[in-house]
Amino acid sequence: MKHIGRAVVTRRLQVVISAFAILAGLALVMASPQVGMGQAAGERVIYMAAIEPKGGVTVDKEPYPGAPLPKGGGYVLNPPNPQGRWEVSVYQWSPSTIVVRQGERVTLEIVGINGGKHSGHIDKYHPDHFEVKRGQITRVQFTADTAGIFKIHCKEHEPSMEGTLVVLPR
Repeated sequence: MKHIGRAVVTRRLQVVISAFAILAGLALVMASPQVGMGQAAGERVIYMAAIEPKGGVTVDKEPYPGAPLPKGGGYVLNPPNPQGRWEVSVYQWSPSTIVVRQGERVTLEIVGINGGKHSGHIDKYHPDHFEVKRGQITRVQFTADTAGIFKIHCKEHEPSMEGTLVVLPR
């Protein structure tokens, strides 16, 4: 019985050591400058997409949900077709959370994957709407001069297509 107890303790210790190693690696990445080819120090290019994950099934395998989804264009729940297939989808920014450092010059390079159009804006940093269209790249540039947490919105696909810009203090 003691031997089994030691194995469990040893495994837990390995998990703790692995977690510390991951955190140390993350701290190292956060502390190092993130400069790519052709990119000056203090500049970041972040690649994003406007996406629509969806899934579907037939009612013989899974019943159609009775409760409605939140209002707005962000969620789509299509009722069963004549063959009994129903679908659900949601519009999102991907990634939905962007982390930058205060003082960095940021370029978001956003490609439209799904949805004909996305009228987006970023609280504080880009209050005027920018437009993302399917098959096109939209570049949004700003200097992250104020630390904090700011929302990234899409007017057409509220409430689900909302992201977060995190500006870490110096």
